[in-house]
Amino acid sequence: MITEEKLVMLYKQMWSIRFFEEKVDEFFAKGMIHGTTHLAVGQEASAAGACAVLEERDMITSTHRGHGHCIAKGAEVNGMMAELFGRTTGYCKGKGGSMHIADVDKGNLGANGIVGGGIPLAVGAALTSNMKNKGYVVLCFFGDGASNEGSFHEAVNLASVWNLPVVFICENNQYGMSGSVKEMVNIEHIADRASSYGIPGLSIDGNDIMEVMNTVDEAVKHARGGNGPTLIEAKTYRWKGHSKSDAKKYRTREEEKEWRDKDPIARLKEQLIAEGILTEAKARQLRDEAKREIEDSVEYAKNSPEPSLDTLMEDIYA
Repeated sequence: MITEEKLVMLYKQMWSIRFFEEKVDEFFAKGMIHGTTHLAVGQEASAAGACAVLEERDMITSTHRGHGHCIAKGAEVNGMMAELFGRTTGYCKGKGGSMHIADVDKGNLGANGIVGGGIPLAVGAALTSNMKNKGYVVLCFFGDGASNEGSFHEAVNLASVWNLPVVFICENNQYGMSGSVKEMVNIEHIADRASSYGIPGLSIDGNDIMEVMNTVDEAVKHARGGNGPTLIEAKTYRWKGHSKSDAKKYRTREEEKEWRDKDPIARLKEQLIAEGILTEAKARQLRDEAKREIEDSVEYAKNSPEPSLDTLMEDIYA
């Protein structure tokens, strides 16, 4: 059940996701964080809304654009920021970086640097749930580009045939790298592909957190009840480029403004204020608290030790 208190918490959580992403963007620009990263500014509702309806035992698999999924599933921002700074207090002891954050204790089976790489892993986890009578459901996040990978079609087919408790969530942010989804897919909705596998397929407004929660909640109940998988396409937009080196020359300022006007955080704020759940003052307080927590995570990361050379080869191979 989504209570008023939970909606207020989600408003703050979405700000935490955005401030985390913007801070990472800032430090990459300054050369203080190395490697690469992929930001999901503007997509906060799909991550926060989907994970909000899960039970603690449920699991997720993430993508290379996964900071929001991690925070929404309960990851500690201190450990996340420390990981991006390459510090020993990070989730992977500073050796994995942005695309390898995982927190199995919280049900986060991990981000994935391989496009579509998390989809078969989610199906495997769902198979485990069935075979061992664990009762958990797996949310599988992936992008529109991944829906054209063989791993997507193979995994969805298997999940359908075996009636597995997995919910496939395609975060369609309109672009796979610099390629528009309109040029890569010859159908109106990626969710239409569900019919090929005999499972429900739904296309929703991924910037409307209420619609995300309601749709994913029904799909999770469907899966937990032994009725198999659902494919949900959450249509959204990434405000930033594909990665830190992307100048975004393939899209127009008019398109970007159109989607910024659909800001999921602003939309939730307006709705909560209209319903008397939030006031402007309380909304500002929650925003400031989220910003302060992210600022604190930066200080935590900066003050954490770097890995020593004698531990360089530890935790690398399983």
